[in-house]
Amino acid sequence: MGSGGRKLEPTIPVVAVVGTGVIGRSWALLFARAGCRTRIYDRDPAQLEKALAWLDQNRELISAHEKLADALAGAGYVQESGPEEIEIKKAIYRELDQAADPQAILGSSTSAHDMSEIADGLAGANRCIVAHPVNPPHVIPVVEILPGVKTDPNVVTRTRDFMTSIGQTPVLMNFYVPAFLLNRMQAAVIREAISLVESGVADVDAVDAVIRDGLGLRWALMGPFGVANTNADGGVREYFTRYGEAYKNCMDQLGPTPSFDPELIERLGQGTDAMTGNASRDETLRWRDRLISRIRELKAKDPQP
Repeated sequence: MGSGGRKLEPTIPVVAVVGTGVIGRSWALLFARAGCRTRIYDRDPAQLEKALAWLDQNRELISAHEKLADALAGAGYVQESGPEEIEIKKAIYRELDQAADPQAILGSSTSAHDMSEIADGLAGANRCIVAHPVNPPHVIPVVEILPGVKTDPNVVTRTRDFMTSIGQTPVLMNFYVPAFLLNRMQAAVIREAISLVESGVADVDAVDAVIRDGLGLRWALMGPFGVANTNADGGVREYFTRYGEAYKNCMDQLGPTPSFDPELIERLGQGTDAMTGNASRDETLRWRDRLISRIRELKAKDPQP
């Protein structure tokens, strides 16, 4: 079932997940929950066991495999979620291209690398594509879709259709930029958040408060352009005409890139500890997942006009 209660009908019934860390196991849960027969593989047996323990209550459609070929057999879609190192990605893709069914799509969870580079020299480069999720994908639906220079347009269409069919929101990028869309925008906010704390303008809790109890409430419903469109009677054109100069002046004054030195990180850590109090990280994660699911349900029941 989807987050809004609708029955999902995956366009690809059998999938494989290669790499079962935090992202890989979340993908496995998402695929299985959508009704896909899901095969998981990790070259590290301990990591595979850890993933199986995490997936314990959702094992009906999930099978674990000690051999990569067994996990890939019959899969129409493969989600690679290995380490975020380009040479490792390229090595994994060489294996996938040799072992996966010829018509299988080879999707990567990479958050930084260009598929043109990952698939360079592969015979099956035409079926390789980036499908970068937001962590965790079984809770948050956006998936950034980025083809390589040799990716078949039909593979792009099939990937977008598949992601939609399992309840995700595919977002197509026209070409590669470092960090893609989500992490570039996230980095811009984090850069200024750290700068405000580092310079003493405000503490960690104050900076977080303006997001969680301010901007974030609007952003849960609309993005920056949608918000701008509601902030002036004349919509986005009036808003940016009226406030464009003020934004330019503010942007020119934004803080420098943080150093991320140990002292700064410790300062941010102490501020975060004080903000979160005695709540454990696991408790916070469960709370986050519950509330995001409820927000998605509310949005599905009351869609934007």
